[in-house]
This record gives sequence, structure tokens and C-alpha cells, in this order.
Amino acid sequence: RPPRSTLFPYTTLFRSLTVGENKLENQFFMIGLTNGNITRIYDKLNCREIIKNGEYANELLAFEDYPKDWDAWEISNYYEEKMWRVDNVIEQSLVDYGEKAGIKIKRKFLNSTIIQEICIFKNMPRIDFDTVIEWNESHILLKAAFPIDVHADKATYDIQFGNVERPTHRNTSWEEAKFEVCAHKFADVSEDDYGVSLMNDCKYGYDIHGSTMRLTLLKSATYPNPEADKGMHRLVYSLYPHRGRCSESDAIKQAYLLNNPMKAIRVDKNNGILPDKYSFVHADCANIVIETVKKAEDSRKFIIRMYEYGNKRTKAKISFGFDVNDVSLCDMMENKIESLVIDNNSTICKFKPFEIITLAVEKKEGLLDEILL
Repeated sequence: RPPRSTLFPYTTLFRSLTVGENKLENQFFMIGLTNGNITRIYDKLNCREIIKNGEYANELLAFEDYPKDWDAWEISNYYEEKMWRVDNVIEQSLVDYGEKAGIKIKRKFLNSTIIQEICIFKNMPRIDFDTVIEWNESHILLKAAFPIDVHADKATYDIQFGNVERPTHRNTSWEEAKFEVCAHKFADVSEDDYGVSLMNDCKYGYDIHGSTMRLTLLKSATYPNPEADKGMHRLVYSLYPHRGRCSESDAIKQAYLLNNPMKAIRVDKNNGILPDKYSFVHADCANIVIETVKKAEDSRKFIIRMYEYGNKRTKAKISFGFDVNDVSLCDMMENKIESLVIDNNSTICKFKPFEIITLAVEKKEGLLDEILL
């Protein structure tokens, strides 16, 4: 449904979500704001202050960006020498989307406009920053910064089928060269029992120095395309605090939910009976990620591609929500390696750390023809 906006200074309760000019609160977080800047994020479940005292979270920072060689691809490490804070707030209002609500902030920077909805959820422990940018600048690098109160000398970065660790300090020339790190769905900084993930749905450059996490939003080069990054941009990034280390948390699950949200589709009434709970395919271990389910290239079977995420040797039970005739272990080209044992429409797979496993599954005739075709 369309958002309902409320002008300040009113504070409104949206179905257990408290939203006001200087405060956002739900069952998970208490967030303090001043002039659109986040001054406090308190994790109510873990009794932790997330932001360093006296610092601002989600601070938008602009840097002069003139790389030495490759304008559109390279970030030179001297870009930090000239910086501006994007803090010109020209408009604020409240938004309500039913299961989430928050504050809408409009900022002006030079010839550009940045509109953000900072939203909390009724039943989900993350904070979303839904962002629309009308960008008209050149040679300016735009970042969002989160100075979190977490101590760690390494950060974890999500990559395809796994993750990598990079230092959060610059003590050597090798570490100094890693000032910008490419990643996919999130970056995470964790202590032994607590951490924070900064997730995104389409921006893949991070820098983490000390415990300040920054996500690169725009670069605006002029070569080879003089209009690069100019125009409208829509992106979402999200803060997800969690108990335990990254591999022990739901960071990967929340990142997938951000990048692939569930969609509701209305269909006509049918004669079938829907179960209360159903999974097309399921792994019983949290560190096993089912990445791909698709039709096989050369048969009526379908392909399941999975990987181990937590650097653990794992014996996982893979269960199917339908009657199975055959399950085969395959290579990445979908060539059969061996048949696996089926027990009550389930099979066992043994994963090495970060191993990718591909299965070819043959259903019993008469089921799921529409899906496979």
C-alpha cells in the first residue's frame, strides 16, 4: 500500500513500531536521531550499544576522487585527503508500510539530491536504508559510514560461494594496499560473542578501518563515459547486529532476504490442499547454503547447487518436498559422478570447508511437471 506520511514533531505508534523525529524503536532496537543523523543504536536483545559514543551512524561522506590511472575502475588511497559531510537536511517526514516504518530524510549536496528512508521492522532484527539518489556530480566518491563499537582485527567479506577475511588495520604496506575490498552481499566485523553486518543489494565496495565500516555508493568517473553514475539510483543497504561471530549468525540468511525478498503472487483458487509448512528443498545445517535450484540443461531433472559457508566439515541431510526417484552427485557441468542413497525423500551430503556440491534430482513421474517445464 502507499506510504502514510506524518509531519513532525509528532510521534506515532505503528503497530509496536515507535517512530518520531528523534526516535525509532521496536522490539529489537532503540535508535536516537538528531537533525537526521543517527546518534545511537541500542540492541535491546543483546544489551549492546552499537555506535561509538559521540559518533554518527549512516554518515554520508563525499570525497574528491581523481585516480592515478583508471578513472572508472581505480580508487587511489589518497582520496581521503579531501572530504565533505553530506549533512544538509532539507526535509523530514514519517513513513508507514505496515510491517515496517521509519523516517524519510531528504538531503541536498551540490547539484544532487539524496532521499533516504531509515526503516525498522515489526518482526525482523535489521535496519534498512532505502535510498534514492539523483546524482549530478563528477569525480566525487560517495560513502556511507558506520563507526561501530566492535573490536576486531579482521573483517569478513561475502563473496560468491563463501567469504574472505581482510585486516581492519594498516600496519604493513600489504595491509595498507587493501584499503578498499570488493564483496557481494555484506561485510561483517565481529568479536567472539557479538558482531555487526553491513549488507547491500547492489553496491560491492567496502572499506573497514578500525571498527568504522564504510560502503561505497557512487564513484562518478568521467572516463571512458563522461556521464558515468549521473542520473537516478535506487539502492538499499542494511545494518544487521547479531549475537556470536559471523559464521554463527544469520548474516548470510538476512543478506539473501535483502537481495531476494519473498514476493507474493495472487493466483486463482485451486482444488489442492496447502500444508502449513513446506520446503521445496531443505538442508538441516545452517552453514549449508542452497544457492541455486534450476532445470537441468539436458534432461527433465533439476539441479541443486549448494555450498558450505562456515569453514566447517559438515554432514548435511538434504530433504525434498516431493517424491524422489534418483539423486546424483554431479560436477559443475552437470555430468553425473555417482548416485546417492535416498531415504524417505532425503539424502546425505558430506561437505568440506567452503565446498560446492551440485546434485541432479529426478522426481517420480506425474509430479511438478509445470515447474520443471
